[in-house]
Amino acid sequence: MRSSNTAAPGTRPRQVKRVPDTVVPCREVTLIVFCREPLAGHTKTRLIQRLGADHAAELAGAFILDALAKCRELAPRRIVIAGSSPDGAENCPYLRRTAQRFGAELIDQGGGSLGARMARALEPYRAEGAVLFGTDTPSLPPRLLGRSAALLLRRAPVVIAPSLDGGYYLVGVRGPMPEIFSGIAWGRSDVLSKTVARLRQSGTRYALGPSWYDVDRWSDVKLLVAHLICLKLREHSGWERGRVGRQPPSLPCPATARVLQRLGLLRAGG
Repeated sequence: MRSSNTAAPGTRPRQVKRVPDTVVPCREVTLIVFCREPLAGHTKTRLIQRLGADHAAELAGAFILDALAKCRELAPRRIVIAGSSPDGAENCPYLRRTAQRFGAELIDQGGGSLGARMARALEPYRAEGAVLFGTDTPSLPPRLLGRSAALLLRRAPVVIAPSLDGGYYLVGVRGPMPEIFSGIAWGRSDVLSKTVARLRQSGTRYALGPSWYDVDRWSDVKLLVAHLICLKLREHSGWERGRVGRQPPSLPCPATARVLQRLGLLRAGG
C-alpha cells in the first residue's frame, strides 16, 4: 500500500504553492523551539570578538525569549522547548524558568548530530504535526512562522523554511518521519539543496516555507540592526499618518531590540 505522503513511482513531487499571509492560528500543531542555554563563552561564539562573551550570551537569551513569544502569540496545541545544557535541559534552572514563563514543555535534545537531535525532538509530536525552528531568526514575523505551520496542515507532510546561508531555519513534519536527518553534512551551504534532493528521491511531498536570514556573525547583526531601524521608521510613519488613537506596531523581536539598545547598536527612538 502506498502512503498518501508519497508521489507515484516515476513522478517528481511538485513544490507546493505558498499560502496567503493570513493564516489560521497554530492550535493544531506543536511548535518546538530548538535552543541551548545561553552561557557566556559557549553561545554565539562568532560574536564574542565584537560583543564580548557576556553580551553575546545576553543576545542569545533575547533570541530565545522572542522565539517563545512568537509561539505564544500563535496559540499552538503546545509549545515545547527542546533544550541543550551541560547538565541536561531538565536540570537547567534557566531553561526550567523559561519553560514555566511561557507555559512550555521542556525536553532535552540529547546527544548526536544536529539531525539526530532534531529528529529526537520531533518524534513525540510528529503524528499530529510539529514545527521545529531555531532561535537565530529573531526578526522573523510571527505571521511567517504561522504560514509554515499552515503549509504543514493544509498542503504537505513536510515543510522546510530556507535560510539565506543555504541551510534552513525551520522544519515541520506531520506523519511519518522523513529520511532527511541523517547523512547530511550539517553547517554547509548545501544543506537545503541536499535535503530537498533527499525528499524528491524518496517521493515525499514537501513545501517550502518563507525564506529568512540567520543571525550568526557580526555582519548578520548589522543586517538585523538595519532591518529593525527600517521597520521602526516605516511603522511609526504609517502610524502617524492615520492611526490616531492606536499604539504603534511592535517589532517582531522586542527582547532582542532591547539588548541591542543597551549595547548601543540600536537607538531607542528609532
